[in-house]
Amino acid sequence: MIERRITIDGRDWKVSVAGRFTVYERDEFPLLFECEAGGKRERRLSRFSPTGSRSRDLALAELADADLERLWRQSQEAWTSPEAGYVRR
Repeated sequence: MIERRITIDGRDWKVSVAGRFTVYERDEFPLLFECEAGGKRERRLSRFSPTGSRSRDLALAELADADLERLWRQSQEAWTSPEAGYVRR
């Protein structure tokens, strides 16, 4: 599985495809943003609809950094989503 790295507001984030998919998995899938700083880990999720490749890994690789930042700004805390099992960490 592919991972990307991006810096947003001075913080480094690791971006990957989350593990849970809907029945429309080729039309939309979740992206997991993770950041570790000061011994604390923050996780955020966003849903993504690819416009190019329908392969999850290729679609993530094709995203420009500006697109990843836009998705991060639209994301929600991971514990509020079914992809993360509604678990606070």
